[in-house]
Amino acid sequence: MKPAKRKPNRLATFDYSTVGAYFITICAKNRKPIFGQVVGGGVLDAPHLAPSPYGKIVAAQLETMSHFYPSVQIEKSVVMPNHIHFIVSLTQGPSGASGTPPPTSARSAQTIPSFVSTLKRLTNKAAHTDLWQRGYYDHVIRGQQDYDDIWQYIDNNPAKWTLDTLYISQGE
Repeated sequence: MKPAKRKPNRLATFDYSTVGAYFITICAKNRKPIFGQVVGGGVLDAPHLAPSPYGKIVAAQLETMSHFYPSVQIEKSVVMPNHIHFIVSLTQGPSGASGTPPPTSARSAQTIPSFVSTLKRLTNKAAHTDLWQRGYYDHVIRGQQDYDDIWQYIDNNPAKWTLDTLYISQGE
């Protein structure tokens, strides 16, 4: 029996080096809740992630990615028990300010897939283990309302954790 053909995650005709905003979701390997647990929920304590050591590594790496990719900015992010969400903006296309395309290796470094690959590689290296499932989910943000809706979704994600499609109880 042939294995099922894997569905491509990226839009086949879209150039992921295009200036714009993207919503990215990356799941932990086997969707295990290795990044921490959602705590809080009281009147003075909003739901938030109490990060595990792996969760701290992921959060720290998200904050430092602009050192590797100066034309990429993470505008909003949340680390959840078994996945991360973030809005990332590509602020400069592959040709840079000069209008002259850089060498292929530099150009490929300014794409969303390259950015995600580097994020995964650096967090795996820091954690000394493979943290991530294969692939990731992306959504090209298509306007201000789309951006605002995703921003709110990220903000509310910890409070709605048990309703999340990626929810797995800590006992699983």
